[in-house]
Amino acid sequence: MQAILKRAKVYLKKPKVVLILVFLFGLTLLFWFCLPKPLFKSPTSYVIDDNNGQLLGAAIATDGQWRFPYNSNVPEKFKQCIITFEDKRFEHHPGFDALAFGRAIRQNMQSKKVTSGGSTITMQVIRLATKHKRTIWNKIIEIFMALRLELTYSKDEVLALYSSNAPFGTNVVGLDAASWRYFGRGPDKLSWGEMAAMAVLPNSPSLVHPGRNRAILLKKRNLLLNKLNQDGIIDSTTKALAELEPVPDRPMPLPQFAPHLLQRFKNDHQANPLGDTRLQTSINSTLQQQVNDILEQHHQVLKANDINNIAAIVLDVETGAALAYAGNISHREDPQMESDVDVIDAPRSPGSTLKPLLYASMLHNGFILPNSLLPDVPTLIAGYHPENFDLGYDGAVPASRALSRSLNVPAVKMLQQFKYERFYDFLHKTGITTLTKPADHYGLSLILGGGENTLWELSGAYADMARVLNHYNKYKGMYDPGDYHNPVYSLQNNSGKPNLERSGLLDAASIYYTFQAMEEVMRPGEEMLWQQFSSTQRVAWKTGTSFGFRDGWAIGVTPRYVVGVWVGNTDGEGRPGLTGINTAAPVLFEIFRLLPVTRDWFEMPTSEMVKINVCRQSGYRAGQYCSDTDEMWIPKAGLRAPVCPYHQLIHLSADGKYQVNGNCESPQNMVNKTWFVLPPSMEYYYKARNYQYHVLPPFRDGCSQAENNNAMEVIYPKDGAKIYVPLEADGSRGRMICNAAHRVPGMKIFWHLDDQYVGETKDFHQMALNPPPGKHILTLVDGNGNTINIGFEILSK
Repeated sequence: MQAILKRAKVYLKKPKVVLILVFLFGLTLLFWFCLPKPLFKSPTSYVIDDNNGQLLGAAIATDGQWRFPYNSNVPEKFKQCIITFEDKRFEHHPGFDALAFGRAIRQNMQSKKVTSGGSTITMQVIRLATKHKRTIWNKIIEIFMALRLELTYSKDEVLALYSSNAPFGTNVVGLDAASWRYFGRGPDKLSWGEMAAMAVLPNSPSLVHPGRNRAILLKKRNLLLNKLNQDGIIDSTTKALAELEPVPDRPMPLPQFAPHLLQRFKNDHQANPLGDTRLQTSINSTLQQQVNDILEQHHQVLKANDINNIAAIVLDVETGAALAYAGNISHREDPQMESDVDVIDAPRSPGSTLKPLLYASMLHNGFILPNSLLPDVPTLIAGYHPENFDLGYDGAVPASRALSRSLNVPAVKMLQQFKYERFYDFLHKTGITTLTKPADHYGLSLILGGGENTLWELSGAYADMARVLNHYNKYKGMYDPGDYHNPVYSLQNNSGKPNLERSGLLDAASIYYTFQAMEEVMRPGEEMLWQQFSSTQRVAWKTGTSFGFRDGWAIGVTPRYVVGVWVGNTDGEGRPGLTGINTAAPVLFEIFRLLPVTRDWFEMPTSEMVKINVCRQSGYRAGQYCSDTDEMWIPKAGLRAPVCPYHQLIHLSADGKYQVNGNCESPQNMVNKTWFVLPPSMEYYYKARNYQYHVLPPFRDGCSQAENNNAMEVIYPKDGAKIYVPLEADGSRGRMICNAAHRVPGMKIFWHLDDQYVGETKDFHQMALNPPPGKHILTLVDGNGNTINIGFEILSK
């Protein structure tokens, strides 16, 4: 060993030896690092596949080429064809075939021109990657780099690099793109004749390509088929049948089943360029096409009313994955349709579609019980005057019915109680990102569409609630914060264990009652008859209509699916009749009919509930004067809800016709009775719609009225209101209609404006006034001397 080391030291002292070693070391480094990284830098097409790997759509690459991303899977037919045609010893050589190279030199010398290059498939991969010109020097470099390539890549990988980057004529690069452009289907579905045509195209793509020189293409293909038969790869029958197949003519358009999802993927990838430009989505292509057809059918009807755009999405509740994504109708030939706009991701006014989230939040925080009575009377809050869609009032309405009927005034009353700042924060926690301005900017109008939401995020929020409810029993009464997330459109692998917590953003019981209320909504054209058919899908759903009839929404939920639909004009133009119930709801239920029908419903989460006595008339927790009660399950938070405020104990005369008190009747002659009593303004509207409501009997003559101070109430205007009275057609100032309610039938009310008597009313208490601009005092005095003073201001403009 020492002798060897001593001899090495002697040689290392010689300059020539050192130079040779340095040269060999440098050559080794050059050999190892000679391959460019990445090997191919050309831009690729954006491609999306459905959940089974079938092509949904593709967009041309930025350099104008149809070049699909690298595909490691090479069909066996193409492998056999290309090896037979281009490089028969491909499986055995190290990247360079000396026999083929020698044969090429001999052929070129005999013909005195270049007729064969002798390149292996590996060398062709190098030329495609480096774009070298065909020179002798570059050929030597290609041999050098090909040897290096095969040290790192397997034969299958080299073949995949070739099939993904070889030119196939015109602006088509790669086997995947060529197969779809020339045959309208993926390469795994090509026949032997079709695959043989594909294999001969890269040999001379500028001369031989579909649509030109088809006779040459046919001849080359048949020669390859004959060779495949001679080599025993295909039998004679297969060869004969393959030769009868026509060669491709002109390029075919690629599928465009989900163009808006393709554009969304393109935008998302450009914003966050991770992974290649091909994505296997969660889309079910059959459902996607059926949804597209439904939207097109309804578009043909809606456009007669100049309603041009419609979008729909179907989500899987368990994963939140999109099963269908139709961002708009597809009429690119008509620019006025603006069909390129993806409405699913466009912020629009959601109308009433946030109401279920508020109702669930109110239940979760113990503000109400499922059927608690809510006031539904004319309301003015800090200048904001919400109105119901039908411009009518119920006086009082159960919270569940207010949601199913989508009443605006009770919703605003709930948000006023819940606080819009808290609801604003809650929406952000559910994944709503479109509320970009402070909570004060939206105020109470937030619940009626004062902000903007997307169909993507809003449908996702409904899916979140359904997912929480599905998982509650599965997780044995625990909650997974990860259940709240925006939808996804790629296949997901959710194998991780959830981080469970004892409480959630919304409890399961509150969500359950929310869906129960939403299921009671009357379906368009069916008048609740759907409940009589056991095969009909149970759906909790909600519609929304934005101000000015600009947006129609409908979102429906089942334990397995969420369907969201939007109808309107992308330019924001409103149209008469553009409401969620008229335009979006019919589409919603037509899409639900495409989905597997099941009568399964959400399991009642009784472990998140308690059973208590609830006042049947008010829906509140039963108090001491509630004689008519129901025992029902409520969310546990409902134990914090108020006790019934509308039942009270009254004292009646022996005949029960009058109220009495200790000033006019002895206690032993009184009849004590509990009575359901609403405030005068609520009673005024409520008794007109509820025949079973009984007003309080009047006080008997001579009895003190001290207990009757709240018998009268001003409905409009409210104290502190600022009112603008518009001008009439003749330029004169119009009149404001003041409204009041009195509990005692036939009682007179005397009206005074700024201490000036203006008139009296009886039974129907309305008064038309014409006060000048400025601040005023309205005084009402009833026949018993009870007085109310209201301050308001008339604005000049």
